[in-house]
Amino acid sequence: MVYETIAFALFALVTVGCSLGVVLVRDIWHSALLLGGALLSVAVHYVMLQAEFLAAMQILVYVGGVLILITFAVMLTRTQPEVSSA
Repeated sequence: MVYETIAFALFALVTVGCSLGVVLVRDIWHSALLLGGALLSVAVHYVMLQAEFLAAMQILVYVGGVLILITFAVMLTRTQPEVSSA
């Protein structure tokens, strides 16, 4: 029981830390990576609640789908700074 409480507290801190990082980080790429960390730690919470199907759907739909779409959007819309030849 003590190990479960320690694991819950650890992943709760990871979830809160990554969620704050998503909001506070200026770089959109790092924000997307922190969002992936937050979503994965929520999936760990589902596993700890013995809801393995919800954990699998969390990983497949949110981490696998939404995060990949955000990553592609960032990569396709990022512009290179123009270098002046002067």
